Amino acid sequence: MSVVDPDLRAVSTTCAYCGVGCGILATPDGRGGAAISGDPEHPANFGRLCSKGSALGETLGLTNRLLYPMIRCDKGNMERVAWSDALDHVAHRFQHIIARDGPGAVAFYLSGQLLTEDYYVANKLMKGFLGSANVDTNSRLCMASSVAGHRRAFGADTVPGCYEDLDEADLLVLVGSNAAWCHPVLYQRMLANKQGRGARIVVIDPRRTDTVGDDDLFLGLKPGTDTALFSGLLVYLADHGKLDDNYIAAYTTGFDDALARARSMAGSVGATALATGLSEADVAAFFQIYANTPRVVTLYSQGVNQSAQGTDKVNAIVNCHLATGRIGKVGASPFSLTGQPNAMGGREVGGLANQLAAHMAFTPPDIDRVRRFWKAPRIATHEGLKAVQMFDAIARGEIKALWVIGTNPAVSLPNADVVREALKKLELFVVSENVTSNDTVDAGPHVLLPAQAWGEKSGTVTNSERRISRQRAFMDAPGEAKPDWWILGEVAKRLGFGAAFNFNSAADIFREHAALSAFENEGERDFDIGGLKALSDEAFDAMAPVQWPTRLNAQPQARFFAEGGFFANDRKARFIAPEVPVLRTETTAARPLRLNTGRIRDQWHTMTRSGESPRLGQHLPEPFVEVHPDDALRHGVDDGGFARVTTDYGQCTLRVVVSERQQRGMLFAPIHWSEANATGARVGSLVAPYTDAFSGQPENKATPASITPYEYVFRGFALSRKPLALPAHAWAARVAVNGGYGYLFADNADLKGWQSWLKSFTAEDLAEYKDFGGGVYRAASFAGDRIETCLFIGPASDAGDWNVVKGLFAADALSNDQRRMLLSGKSADGLADAGPIVCACFGVGRNTICESIAGGARTAADIGARLKAGTNCGSCIPELKRLIAQTGTAAVPQQLAVAAN
Repeated sequence: MSVVDPDLRAVSTTCAYCGVGCGILATPDGRGGAAISGDPEHPANFGRLCSKGSALGETLGLTNRLLYPMIRCDKGNMERVAWSDALDHVAHRFQHIIARDGPGAVAFYLSGQLLTEDYYVANKLMKGFLGSANVDTNSRLCMASSVAGHRRAFGADTVPGCYEDLDEADLLVLVGSNAAWCHPVLYQRMLANKQGRGARIVVIDPRRTDTVGDDDLFLGLKPGTDTALFSGLLVYLADHGKLDDNYIAAYTTGFDDALARARSMAGSVGATALATGLSEADVAAFFQIYANTPRVVTLYSQGVNQSAQGTDKVNAIVNCHLATGRIGKVGASPFSLTGQPNAMGGREVGGLANQLAAHMAFTPPDIDRVRRFWKAPRIATHEGLKAVQMFDAIARGEIKALWVIGTNPAVSLPNADVVREALKKLELFVVSENVTSNDTVDAGPHVLLPAQAWGEKSGTVTNSERRISRQRAFMDAPGEAKPDWWILGEVAKRLGFGAAFNFNSAADIFREHAALSAFENEGERDFDIGGLKALSDEAFDAMAPVQWPTRLNAQPQARFFAEGGFFANDRKARFIAPEVPVLRTETTAARPLRLNTGRIRDQWHTMTRSGESPRLGQHLPEPFVEVHPDDALRHGVDDGGFARVTTDYGQCTLRVVVSERQQRGMLFAPIHWSEANATGARVGSLVAPYTDAFSGQPENKATPASITPYEYVFRGFALSRKPLALPAHAWAARVAVNGGYGYLFADNADLKGWQSWLKSFTAEDLAEYKDFGGGVYRAASFAGDRIETCLFIGPASDAGDWNVVKGLFAADALSNDQRRMLLSGKSADGLADAGPIVCACFGVGRNTICESIAGGARTAADIGARLKAGTNCGSCIPELKRLIAQTGTAAVPQQLAVAAN
């Protein structure tokens, strides 16, 4: 009779990815892994997970894991040291630099991946006790314009609505948001509303993304013209008697100035069409739908925020909701879709350089209030440097010490090559991480500190609807990894601040965080979780998801502002008159295109976590640039070929995808690949460092660029049980595969050089197929009946089938027929290759789907019934529909995605 280990039970926690904040049930398997499923009780997702969340179990291994503190020795090597030595060193160097150069010479750069408790301790240490506000976060790159827009309009960074509004709205307007890929669980709620209640969907975006397809109206406006569109809408609402005059008079101020500015920017439907590049018919249709639908939710994300005019875009949207009183009501609000799992929690504790904790600001009353609560001897009295400014100051030598925690700025910041060079100038460069290698770790920190990863951490996160959820540990931390809050607290103690950082658990920190939120707060401040400040350890462990505010002796509040109650001194909202945009992204003869950057469906940020999942690496395995057919013809680039994308800041070499879904004059490239996992594909190095004047958020959507073809004679792939260092002359992308490591590459070097490279580390019994005259070389070595290493290289059309060989590589043993057929690069059993994965949740390939279509499947639901594809997160459904449209009765479609064949 087997005995089940009682510790291997399902643990309720939250997802590590986007700001939806999905609940997860993680069941450890006792071997360092866990089974992952959606938590049906969590109100954010009711059991649904997207492809990334579903694959979290594949990212829990210890590959590339930082396990011990490391310090760079005099010879330049990183050496393992005791925690006490590492912490003493960090504290001593910070103390020395502050004593010599002042607190402005030190900085922290944090992450929306941190738990609220980690964020709280970091901000308390820097702002309260080191005396500098130079603590910013990668959330500056995602949602800072929303924060600034909220604060300008509402007097506080308040999200007015909640997820239930997505179920109850009659019109859902998605602006700069590819929710089908980036927030698929919420997008499925929107589609359920459309199908069940008849809600209409309008998508506003320069790109025809996968969110377009279930829409009732698509507005493919010119980049950067969102403000003009919503200014035109405000004018239309005023001219057609659709304002809520009572709401405006009772609860707002500044309407006349905002309307006058809107008239000057886009005074009519025709003027709006001219400003945005849209047809008058489409503009009029949108204005009419909006004007005549009381329940409207406008959802916006990075397409709005990541702009040098991002804050004005946010306020132009908010203006229309304020003018119609469509705010804080069931099914009616502006709604910012947050990018990271705890971007909201970071905002709550002052994670941005221009904020204090608990949504307080750098005003004399708030500074004094936080100082007294913290008993802080040297509290910062003015805003610190925002992210781009911070790294500029490092480059100038003004900031001497930087502590990076849980993020990868050498990839993600704009003008990333300059950022990498700036890091070399630091006297003290500390990185808290859980991996031994990424671009920032490889940039040469003086100290590496091993932090706990998802699955080992315990604390809280806050999602996009202000819902605080517990993230619970379900695995033991490996090696000597520690919580980020513990690491920060130990340094604080060594700096002489022990009494203020005497935290023994995440619960201790949460209680203090909650108490500060309620301190001298009689409803004047939006963020108040004082009702949770006395939670016992047991109650904290068991805490169910809860929305803030959760005031003492009051029920949680789902919505704000339906009846005013704003947080400016006069308790009124402010209409904001947006500035006339001053574009710094004009194209030139040398840079005739604009580069837009963003995310793809199955990857996350710089792939430090998601890149470890074989399932997620199968949909779009290589870095690419998407080009409209007319631009491809004009610039001589071909679908499936390579191109060099160049801006004034850097260049990348990327695979080409020619697609009519891309707007003419625009390029699109994903942000995920880095030097650690691809060659010359770090797209952040291309992005201009222009920032919004109010939020400091960079413009990631419209950098002037050029594109030229880049030819490679050979294509190929390699698979190995151990990591490989491919020849430096090759262009390569690392891809997670089952059983080892995969690499897709292209090259112009002699094939005999590849043969020599392979033989330099493989066994003598190498099986080879050589046709150097025909440009083909294939080889494999074995350990018993299992492939140890293999290399396939040839002309683009004859490099072997990546998907077939990858499947053989994953096998524990090959049959004689499979071994004999291996170097053919074809299936030995005659079975059809499933093709590149379309549905990551269930591993369904493109060719399998096309066979189903040829066999009579005529809808995405038909395919789901036969293959399960599209029946979990639904983010592959748009691609299923395209395959249906393109395939018809043919068995093999035109290639739709970047994939090696």
